[in-house]
Amino acid sequence: MSNSMFSMRVVRGMSRSLCIVLVLLTGGVLSAQNKDHRIRNIVLVHGAWADGSGWKSVYDILVKDGYNVSIVQEPETSFKEDVAATKRVLAQQDGPCILVAHSYAGSVITEAGTDPSVAGLVYVAAHMPDAGESEADAGKRFPSDLSKSTAIKKTADGFTYLDPAQFHEYFAADLSAEQAAFMARSQVLNAADNFKAVITTPAWRSKPSWMLVATADRAINPDLERWYATRANSHKVEVRGASHSVYVSRPKEVAAVIEEAASHARR
Repeated sequence: MSNSMFSMRVVRGMSRSLCIVLVLLTGGVLSAQNKDHRIRNIVLVHGAWADGSGWKSVYDILVKDGYNVSIVQEPETSFKEDVAATKRVLAQQDGPCILVAHSYAGSVITEAGTDPSVAGLVYVAAHMPDAGESEADAGKRFPSDLSKSTAIKKTADGFTYLDPAQFHEYFAADLSAEQAAFMARSQVLNAADNFKAVITTPAWRSKPSWMLVATADRAINPDLERWYATRANSHKVEVRGASHSVYVSRPKEVAAVIEEAASHARR
């Protein structure tokens, strides 16, 4: 082999190696850029008959992945006060955020999510009413097993709660009996009128949304969750076999949807 041919082969080999290095470096830079463009702030809102502690496992995953996570503790004494509590936390964010709701809180973030800081909405087995609608009215489209049961009780002063003896069955069937019993005994009573609160300006009409459907949900009919998602043109993810307490029982799947929203919603 002549020296010139050998030199050409060496140059070609070096060129190929350089191209590979450049591709790897470019990929790494793009990956880093994609991460840098994620929305970093996440605000989690719990639903009726629960409190913010149920988000603990989702919170842990999101924090480990580099997100700044805030959790709203709604008083559940009135819809107006729950919206105000959510907006109070939104005002503390230092940039755009993803607003996440479970169950009844879907109505809360639909109303509060028009806040300029909100870049996207994630509904986790949640209600998603339109303007002029309440979740009580929307729920009649696809009645849930819970709505047909005797599990919802009411206090003399107008607050609702779930019968602790039936909490496991209707709210948290895929959790252990012990965990469901604790949730039942620590539930936050919800003002009955909250379910009848009418939405004024639905945030999902102007902002991107994601819906996680819990396919074994007995508190909200999964078909209603699917219907909400179709109407809003939401990105839809279904978690097979998950109960209404999917945010507790399937934190990895829930966190994944939230992170998808954070990566794709515009700042």
